[in-house]
Amino acid sequence: MEETTVQLLCPECAKNWQASPGELPNADEMFHCPNCHASRRTAEFTRTDRDLRTLKQFG
Repeated sequence: MEETTVQLLCPECAKNWQASPGELPNADEMFHCPNCHASRRTAEFTRTDRDLRTLKQFG
């Protein structure tokens, strides 16, 4: 079985990476970019609407 991942993109430094939804805070909780340490709601780091839906479904 393939692991579900969410594509993430930092709105401040443009770091692009992926993570398992279970490793991330809920969509409305604060998340910090591992590169520049920008703090925003986790939902603001998701690249696409599909990634946001996946985060909400599995997170």
